[in-house]
Amino acid sequence: MLVLAAVAAPLRAAMQTVTLSVPGMTCAACPITVKKALSRIDGVDQVEVCFEKRQTVVAFDDVKTLTQATANAGYPSSVMEE
Repeated sequence: MLVLAAVAAPLRAAMQTVTLSVPGMTCAACPITVKKALSRIDGVDQVEVCFEKRQTVVAFDDVKTLTQATANAGYPSSVMEE
Protein backbone atom coordinates (compact mmCIF):
# COMPACT_ATOMS: atom_id res chain seq x y z
CA MET A 1 0.00 0.00 0.00
CA LEU A 2 2.81 2.42 0.84
CA VAL A 3 4.33 2.04 -2.63
CA LEU A 4 0.96 2.72 -4.27
CA ALA A 5 0.49 5.87 -2.20
CA ALA A 6 3.92 7.12 -3.21
CA VAL A 7 3.18 6.55 -6.89
CA ALA A 8 -0.30 8.09 -6.71
CA ALA A 9 0.85 11.24 -4.91
CA PRO A 10 1.79 14.09 -7.26
CA LEU A 11 5.49 14.87 -7.35
CA ARG A 12 6.34 18.42 -6.38
CA ALA A 13 9.70 20.07 -6.49
CA ALA A 14 10.94 22.28 -3.69
CA MET A 15 9.46 25.76 -3.47
CA GLN A 16 11.79 28.61 -4.38
CA THR A 17 11.60 32.37 -4.21
CA VAL A 18 12.99 34.51 -7.00
CA THR A 19 13.07 38.23 -7.74
CA LEU A 20 12.30 39.20 -11.32
CA SER A 21 13.26 42.52 -12.90
CA VAL A 22 10.31 43.77 -14.97
CA PRO A 23 11.49 47.05 -16.52
CA GLY A 24 8.47 47.35 -18.85
CA MET A 25 6.08 48.27 -16.03
CA THR A 26 5.38 51.92 -16.75
CA CYS A 27 1.97 52.64 -15.20
CA ALA A 28 -0.09 51.78 -12.12
CA ALA A 29 -2.03 49.07 -14.01
CA CYS A 30 1.09 47.15 -15.08
CA PRO A 31 1.71 45.44 -11.71
CA ILE A 32 -1.86 44.11 -11.76
CA THR A 33 -1.29 42.50 -15.15
CA VAL A 34 2.07 41.04 -14.13
CA LYS A 35 0.64 39.64 -10.88
CA LYS A 36 -2.31 38.05 -12.70
CA ALA A 37 -0.02 36.50 -15.33
CA LEU A 38 2.23 34.93 -12.68
CA SER A 39 -0.60 33.90 -10.35
CA ARG A 40 -2.23 31.86 -13.13
CA ILE A 41 0.75 29.49 -13.33
CA ASP A 42 0.28 26.15 -11.58
CA GLY A 43 2.81 25.94 -8.78
CA VAL A 44 3.03 29.67 -8.05
CA ASP A 45 2.36 30.16 -4.37
CA GLN A 46 2.77 33.92 -3.86
CA VAL A 47 3.42 37.02 -6.00
CA GLU A 48 4.44 40.45 -4.70
CA VAL A 49 4.92 43.25 -7.25
CA CYS A 50 6.75 46.52 -6.54
CA PHE A 51 6.00 49.11 -9.23
CA GLU A 52 8.56 51.60 -7.88
CA LYS A 53 11.44 49.11 -8.17
CA ARG A 54 10.06 47.45 -11.35
CA GLN A 55 10.40 44.09 -9.58
CA THR A 56 8.31 41.15 -8.54
CA VAL A 57 9.06 38.51 -5.93
CA VAL A 58 7.58 35.10 -6.69
CA ALA A 59 7.39 31.96 -4.54
CA PHE A 60 7.00 29.03 -6.92
CA ASP A 61 7.50 25.34 -7.63
CA ASP A 62 10.88 25.29 -9.35
CA VAL A 63 9.67 23.44 -12.46
CA LYS A 64 7.50 26.32 -13.70
CA THR A 65 8.45 29.00 -16.23
CA LEU A 66 7.91 32.44 -14.72
CA THR A 67 9.67 34.70 -17.19
CA GLN A 68 7.66 33.19 -20.05
CA ALA A 69 4.43 34.10 -18.24
CA THR A 70 5.39 37.77 -17.90
CA ALA A 71 6.60 37.87 -21.52
CA ASN A 72 3.31 36.38 -22.71
CA ALA A 73 1.52 39.17 -20.82
CA GLY A 74 3.65 41.77 -22.63
CA TYR A 75 6.18 42.39 -19.87
CA PRO A 76 9.51 40.66 -20.51
CA SER A 77 11.40 39.92 -17.30
CA SER A 78 14.67 38.41 -16.14
CA VAL A 79 15.83 36.75 -12.94
CA MET A 80 17.77 39.15 -10.73
CA GLU A 81 20.96 38.05 -8.99
CA GLU A 82 20.53 38.12 -5.25
